[in-house]
Amino acid sequence: MSNILLNYLANLARLLGNRRVLRPLVISYCVTTYCNLNCVYCEDFGARRNAQQPAPLALGDARQLLVILRQATDSLILTGGEPLLYPDLDALLDYARRTLRFRHLTLLTNASLLHERQDILPYLDRLMISLDTTLPDVWDQTLRSAPGTAQKILDNIRLAAGYQREAGFRLVLNCVLTPETLSGTVGVSEAQNLLTFCTENDILLSFSPQSVNNWPRYELLVSDAYREFVTYLLTRKRQGTPWKDGAPILGSTAYLNMLRDFTPYACYPLLAPRVLPDGGLSYPCRPIEREFDAHGGREINLLHAGSWNAAIQQATRRYALPPSICGSCYQQCYIEPSLMQAHPWDFVWEWLRYPAIRQGHLLTYAPG
Repeated sequence: MSNILLNYLANLARLLGNRRVLRPLVISYCVTTYCNLNCVYCEDFGARRNAQQPAPLALGDARQLLVILRQATDSLILTGGEPLLYPDLDALLDYARRTLRFRHLTLLTNASLLHERQDILPYLDRLMISLDTTLPDVWDQTLRSAPGTAQKILDNIRLAAGYQREAGFRLVLNCVLTPETLSGTVGVSEAQNLLTFCTENDILLSFSPQSVNNWPRYELLVSDAYREFVTYLLTRKRQGTPWKDGAPILGSTAYLNMLRDFTPYACYPLLAPRVLPDGGLSYPCRPIEREFDAHGGREINLLHAGSWNAAIQQATRRYALPPSICGSCYQQCYIEPSLMQAHPWDFVWEWLRYPAIRQGHLLTYAPG
């Protein structure tokens, strides 16, 4: 039985006992904080910040880190920065797949270098690429990149889409909803055009709101266009015959309802923890860790702790348990697994009703 399912069931028992330290469903490992782009809304990374970033782990240390992560779950997300800049990415993925037997491997990338790293695709179960518009000139402006970068990304996306069946992975695009992507000509937004693009190219699509300091951008909170678009997504998701998807939207009905209404929810950040390039555990989550107060931090290093359980024990002693009530963010990487863990019948319904949910491995879905 998959570690993910075992952890999910164990967490149900822990929640019944009002315990807040849950087993992870998926872990995001930031293999490097270096990036080759300068996206307008990115608050953490970018080529302009590379000189300030720590060097990634050498391959041997990165492998040892994966051994520790495998103790916790068999679902892993490799992210960045831009993970395709990590020189030993193919060797690391090979070790994760063949030696450690991770069952679900996901890579998050901007895809600008994907044409140079096609060798990694057979190792993946899911390839997630950031894209907010199919208009190259508009996307170049968001990326603040050299002209032609966006077109190369679009070409790489089409290349990857056509290679899905042969290599055995599923391609997902993630669109950040901004006031700009919700605008468009003749009543059709860039986000709507992107949904059409994904439908035509057999690509799954997810959405998340632009955040500023871990909170949705104010213009979205008061935007009728935003709420109308998420309602449109709910309608498109539900279209189709029974047990068959309408639009290829990766996102539960519960998540989309919350995305529209920004209703409170119980967050369980340890379901999808993040590990930084040096092996530091971002405890209990990235938003709280960055506040540098008594509730969280990154002083616990997994390589120094030696095991996942030891690292969690050290973290809870140093920073206390994860908060029982938290209103710090509306980030999909925490919302989706928290909702599905807290409402198992909703998760079962989503899994049975919507093929995109199964193809995208909803429990392990944690973009960010």
